[in-house]
Parts: sequence; C-alpha cells; structure tokens
Amino acid sequence: MMMYRIGAVLYCIWGVLHVNAAIATYELGATLEPGLVQGRVYQDAWNLLFVAISVSVIAILLNWKNSRLGFWLNLGIASVTDMGFIIHVLVPEYVPLIPAGAGPVLWVFAVIFTAIAVGKPNKELSV
Repeated sequence: MMMYRIGAVLYCIWGVLHVNAAIATYELGATLEPGLVQGRVYQDAWNLLFVAISVSVIAILLNWKNSRLGFWLNLGIASVTDMGFIIHVLVPEYVPLIPAGAGPVLWVFAVIFTAIAVGKPNKELSV
C-alpha cells in the first residue's frame, strides 16, 4: 500500500473518531440548562461534526490520490482541530490521555504518512 493511502485511511479513521466525539459533545450539551452555554456546546458539536466530515471527504477525494492540495487542507484542518483539543482539554487533564489521545495520535501519523508521500509524487498520477 502506498504511503499516501495509509495517510488517507488514517485521516478517515480520525474523521470517524471525531464524528463520535461530536455526538458525545451534543449529548453533553443535552444535559445542560437551556441557554448560552448549552448553545455554545451544541455549536461546538456541530463544528466538530463538519470538521470530521470535511477531513474524511478530503482524505477520500484528494489524499487517496496523493494530492498536494489535499495534504495542505487536511494538515491545516486536522492540526487546528487537534491542537485546540490538546491545549484546552488534554493539557488541563479534563479527560484521561488514554483513550482521548487517540485522535492526536491518528493525526500525527496521518500527517507523517501523507507528508512523506507528497514529497515523492506517484509517477502514475502525474499529469
């Protein structure tokens, strides 16, 4: 299997994990009193859901073909998302590192595999 396809699969797994996180965030919001805090938690769930979908679609349509555009899009989207999670949730220890660190680990490996591959374009895909 080519490196960029491994990276694409890792991004898709990252996306599925984050869809589940979006659902859990929505469920958390449902336990809160109606108001601004609940609305912001629902907004966070919505944003997380669509980030997860976007990263997965980019992985399938672009990273699977070793696209430089796909590399940069997913690098940016997933990096910003997971860095925010690391800074605001993991570092203050609001959740345990295991299993919550799975998303950042998938992100790092997806970046590594796609970065290695995008530096060496597949001659079959060159135009």
